[in-house]
Amino acid sequence: MKVLQLCHKPPFPSIDGGCIAINTLSQGLLANDIDLKILTASTEKHPFKPDEIPEDFKEKTDIEAVFLDTRVNIIDAFSALVTSDSYNVNRFFSTDFDRRLIEILRRTKYDIIHLESLFMTPYIDTIRKLSKARIILRSHNLEHLIWERLANSTGNTAKRMYLKHLASKLKKYEMKTINEVDGIAAISYEDTKRFKDFKCKVPIVTIPFGIDLKQYDFVQSKADKLNKLFHIGAMNWEPNKEGINWFVDEILPLIKDEDVSMHLAGRAMPGYLKELNSTQLVVHGEVDNAKTFMQDHDIMIVPLLSGSGIRIKIIEAMACGKAVISTSVGAEGIACTNGEDIIIADTAKQIAAAVKDLSGNAEKVRSLGKNARKLIENHYDNDQIILKLIDFYQEK
Repeated sequence: MKVLQLCHKPPFPSIDGGCIAINTLSQGLLANDIDLKILTASTEKHPFKPDEIPEDFKEKTDIEAVFLDTRVNIIDAFSALVTSDSYNVNRFFSTDFDRRLIEILRRTKYDIIHLESLFMTPYIDTIRKLSKARIILRSHNLEHLIWERLANSTGNTAKRMYLKHLASKLKKYEMKTINEVDGIAAISYEDTKRFKDFKCKVPIVTIPFGIDLKQYDFVQSKADKLNKLFHIGAMNWEPNKEGINWFVDEILPLIKDEDVSMHLAGRAMPGYLKELNSTQLVVHGEVDNAKTFMQDHDIMIVPLLSGSGIRIKIIEAMACGKAVISTSVGAEGIACTNGEDIIIADTAKQIAAAVKDLSGNAEKVRSLGKNARKLIENHYDNDQIILKLIDFYQEK
């Protein structure tokens, strides 16, 4: 089977959840002898770095990139306010990318064109003109839902109105586009249900993010006190920034007298957070190895108020056997059970109470982590998930 994977960001370097999800899926397809070709966007935020891609991966996928300038252009953004266009998506259409796609499609006949995220859907028309391949949309989340939730959680009236406007345009675009592909591989059961509520007429399957468990060591600390809290996530993703601001402003004051420290890691760490660096709030910024960072700390905090899809960093932390305290939004899409393999807390007081409870109970922290690892083994093993995706590819 020949598959062309069109990506809105490169699978390497795997610097955020989206890159990791693309990489894991690509590796899974290769492991099942799929003839895979990758064409990816390269952007200022996610540059293409050939030197950081393993040679065997480059050879097997013939990966190549086209630069897209996806930076926000004020004039274009303003113009989109008075048109029906979704500026969020249109930023990913490039004549250079389209030209290279045409060349590839004229040269090779594919069975499947796999679109990574909504941002690759502007190329559907080109694909239809030149290929009879089935187009499968890999939906990482419902984009409009992210902006709706951001709008609902902001106190700034003007900003809320603008975000709702963006969300409305994205929703119309998503509702139209989902029936222009031949199938949708949604990343969570919640998103699958939402697509069906949108009157989705094409086949849809839930394909969650998968883990190669061999890459995640399960080694739990035997210390009497497990009190190092942590959060890791790219801070140029608005929901992460919003959540950490909420943690710092409303939750941290509630645990200031506790014997705990909160460790923040991630790309594009804002300067104002770095200035707050202290013994209780330790700001690491971008770290060399996310898995090592997780292993070195005890309890993951995921204070998300907005977002959609599935939080890949939670899956990774669980695979490492870490206890996780998350809001309902943060844990959405994960087949977890509150009190068994995760702690769900939706208010500042609830999160603070959960922190106080776990930081004084090392055995409970280890028990949550052990159950979390079992959850990942049972539901997020990439070997089984990829087979389900390949079966979906082959459906008529």
